[in-house]
Amino acid sequence: MSILITGAAGYIGSHTCVELLNRGEDIIALDNYVNSCSESLKRVKEITGRSFKEEECDIRDMAKLERIFTENDIDTVIHFAGLKAVGESCVIPLEYYDNNISGTVTMLEIMKKYNVKRLIFSSSATVYGDNKSPMTEDMPTGNVTNPYGRTKFFIEEMLKDLYVSDNDWSIAMLRYFNPIGAHESGRIGEDPNGIPNNLMPRITRIASGKPLDGGQTELTVYGDDYDTPDGTCIRDYIHVVDLAIGHVKAIDYVRNHRGVNAINLGTGKGYSVFELINTFEEATGVKVPYKILPRRMGDLADVYSSPEKAKKVLGFETERDLKKMCEDVWRWVKNNPNGYK
Repeated sequence: MSILITGAAGYIGSHTCVELLNRGEDIIALDNYVNSCSESLKRVKEITGRSFKEEECDIRDMAKLERIFTENDIDTVIHFAGLKAVGESCVIPLEYYDNNISGTVTMLEIMKKYNVKRLIFSSSATVYGDNKSPMTEDMPTGNVTNPYGRTKFFIEEMLKDLYVSDNDWSIAMLRYFNPIGAHESGRIGEDPNGIPNNLMPRITRIASGKPLDGGQTELTVYGDDYDTPDGTCIRDYIHVVDLAIGHVKAIDYVRNHRGVNAINLGTGKGYSVFELINTFEEATGVKVPYKILPRRMGDLADVYSSPEKAKKVLGFETERDLKKMCEDVWRWVKNNPNGYK
């Protein structure tokens, strides 16, 4: 029996492949390489010393998906595939709805046809909107402010409806907070296309001496007047390897339980922008110049998880601290100044 991993060549997908292979699982890695690179899967094989099937496929391609399910004995799907940039989703919303939602519907139809009813869905803390931290899984969701977040919310609702219609399904919807870091080998890590939007890749780009938007050579800190200890926004950063291990725990869960369950994957600790910058500088010895600009519209002062349900339901707790996250991401960046290219 194999685990089908959609979006396997991406940042979180590749690290999850490593943890599953190290655990002895058989996997099929599926990706269309729109936002990823096949080189990451070559390095997964190198790190683990194991081979696995690769399929270049868009999840909207029903014919290809049908062939994959026909030719393989699949018992579980981990669904990472999807467009994921918040800003971009506001510019091309229809592409996000088509890719993320229509693609998921197509995949679920094939899963249902071949009686594969175990699913781990890559969701996001964006579904919580402006709820007050710590975010707990029983909070209302849906008050999201961008098309990317709405696709995650709509898919969660779709999965709940699917289970109501057929109680044989076992679905874990994993709500990620802020993954950073890289595999400690320095061989796989985050490789964003173009100028990155997320804070840690912007920090590493500045630290590497590469300009940001418009030739900018300083990190922009948006707002230092929030109601937080140092005035900057607070977020829950989780090491990508811990996040990957959370998926391994979720595999065990869906193999032994039926139902649909939303579960946070975070540390439960919030770190400010200044704390992240200072920890990065301490871990690497590299200074990160920055300038402070006014707040951005829509940014929340603090967003962090309650990790209690993951601990109770999955037996999952994070192990790697913020300094380790910074050390590992800098090793990846130094070893791969141009990413996988």
